[in-house]
Amino acid sequence: MVILSIRNLEIHHGDTVLFPAFDLTIDENEIIAIYSSLNVRNILLKMLIGKSSTLGGEILVKGWAFSKDKKMYFSQMSFLFFDEGLYERLTIMDHFKFYKDINESNQSIDQILKLTHLETKKKIKIRNLSSSEKRRVLFARMLFQNPALYIFEEPELNVDVETKRVFLNIIEKLQHDGKGVLVLTGNMESAITVADQVYRLDENGLQAIEMETEKKVVTGEVETEVIQFNKIPTKVNEKIILFDPPEIDYIESYDGQSNVYVKGEAFPTNFTLNHLEERLQPYGFFRCHRSYIVNLQKVREVITWTRNSYSLVLDDELKSSIPLSKAKMAQLKDMLGLK
Repeated sequence: MVILSIRNLEIHHGDTVLFPAFDLTIDENEIIAIYSSLNVRNILLKMLIGKSSTLGGEILVKGWAFSKDKKMYFSQMSFLFFDEGLYERLTIMDHFKFYKDINESNQSIDQILKLTHLETKKKIKIRNLSSSEKRRVLFARMLFQNPALYIFEEPELNVDVETKRVFLNIIEKLQHDGKGVLVLTGNMESAITVADQVYRLDENGLQAIEMETEKKVVTGEVETEVIQFNKIPTKVNEKIILFDPPEIDYIESYDGQSNVYVKGEAFPTNFTLNHLEERLQPYGFFRCHRSYIVNLQKVREVITWTRNSYSLVLDDELKSSIPLSKAKMAQLKDMLGLK
């Protein structure tokens, strides 16, 4: 059953397109993450809570639209914003009792204390907790609610390892309970770790990030891993994320590890730089340094620092600077037809 339905949603600021019209649905038991910039995420959140017009688009939660019935619309969803506040003078137990009462929840406080790893701190006031523990209190607040859809903004940003584990356990519980979950984040690793499906939302629209989970095949006594590499594979935890060559800005090798860089984020790959150079050369990639391969389509400037020192500046958001060796400078000039 469809829980969230987004239709024809788009935002333009003057001549700038934040994102063109897109459609998205989230069903029961489904966890979706949208990876985007902070600006895009803020606009999308404002649309979801009715503080910004959908400009001819539509957002439905269990069939209810904000414009038709605000009360029913919000009764079907729960939000956790990154900068959410708490009553600092209350203890954790006071908070939990308060949340349980106002939501008329039948959830067990003891079970939620256990799920959020806060059993030993239940008598401590919020102001004396770490920022990660405060985030767990906020996770707990949502568990006392019972909507169809849960929306999290940057749930794992700046938290400790224990809190990340807690969040993953909570997500697993919500999925088991038949809920829909939407995670909005600017961290690709977090998105891939948490969600069943990850999308990138930017000026090019909503694009699905292709992922594959490792599968094991057992034949007799021999166990082999079967992984289908259709593109350039990188690995995050137990998931493989595949990038089209044009998406890649550059690749760096450091201390024996190759990392693929896409929009400022690094993704580790098991392939060597030599293997990647051979594989990517037909797509316009250039080995500009013994430790770097660059997508020449992303190069904006070639800078000469000294007679023997050069850099390539990319046309990405971070204006990344990539070293260019003297020997490769001569090769690049030949490729470009320069003397």
